[in-house]
Amino acid sequence: MAVRFKALLSVSESLCHFNYNCPQPRPFVSFSKKSQFRISGSAAKMADKTPSQTKIIDSHLHVWAFPQEAADKYPYFPGQEPTLPGNVDFLLECMAEAGVDGALIVQPINYKFDHSFVTSVLNKYPTKFVGCCLANPAEDGSGVKQLEHLILKDGYRAVRFNPYLWPSGQQMTNEVGKAMFSKAGELGVPVGFMCMKGLRLHLSEIEELCTEFPSTVVLLDHLAFCKPPSNDDERLAFSELLKLSRFPQVYLKLSALFRVSRMPFPYLDLSHLLSQIVSSFGAKHVMWGSDFPFVVPECGYKGAKEAASLISNQVPLSSSELEWIMGKTAMQLFQGQWIHS
Repeated sequence: MAVRFKALLSVSESLCHFNYNCPQPRPFVSFSKKSQFRISGSAAKMADKTPSQTKIIDSHLHVWAFPQEAADKYPYFPGQEPTLPGNVDFLLECMAEAGVDGALIVQPINYKFDHSFVTSVLNKYPTKFVGCCLANPAEDGSGVKQLEHLILKDGYRAVRFNPYLWPSGQQMTNEVGKAMFSKAGELGVPVGFMCMKGLRLHLSEIEELCTEFPSTVVLLDHLAFCKPPSNDDERLAFSELLKLSRFPQVYLKLSALFRVSRMPFPYLDLSHLLSQIVSSFGAKHVMWGSDFPFVVPECGYKGAKEAASLISNQVPLSSSELEWIMGKTAMQLFQGQWIHS
């Protein structure tokens, strides 16, 4: 743990170099020396399970410009100025250190529907990154044409539905939502759902869309924000999540572990959830994601990757299942990407 703590201090120092108000890292779980040895042994075992030729793909992260670059060329959406460094150079350093080969960049709320910065990154690093754009649910329906342009002209390979951007009183199953969801399926693009306020709040919408448009692939971000259940409502929500496995087009992101765990690093309380998820969906429908840069002050970028392996070892998963979660699922969904990364 001394090595891990030293690494985290180094990350924190690099964060503060950007002159942001850096949040303090969450404290690591306290292990005895015996536990440290067990964890280290598990990590070594996971390293043995993952062949060097297997690509590691991060299915969920964000990037944005330096403040000066934002002021000059890529302005943030008013009121959405970031408080963490999320520039691509910092990301590439983190990925290199962690041994991550490629990633899916999700359009950050900091730019809302202005995709110019993320598009510039995709154009600069076409073999490293794939783009997930943000659906615009404007009542005039203009978001459908915007989506088509982002996919066909700018090369985005996924789209995010943020239900909290829909006009007040409307749901993702309204006319505009269905038109965008249908268009995504027509163009072969997965739709990611961000259920930040709880899966059950949006479950009926997701089920309706999956039923009406079965050709559209669905991604549920951050385990659909289902935490290890601590009461009947949470147990019901997780049960409903598992039932979504009846739709073969639904995939889960084992991402932003710090958001869904009730424990500090390495978030081992998620092992039971992962076990049930893999039993229901199969490892080929699960993919790891970091949620960079928000994960950096929590456990470090490399720590996010290590946590996924440690959790998987607690299940335990086979080496083949781990390979699917850590990269093969994403590469299968976004075929033709990351081949030369």
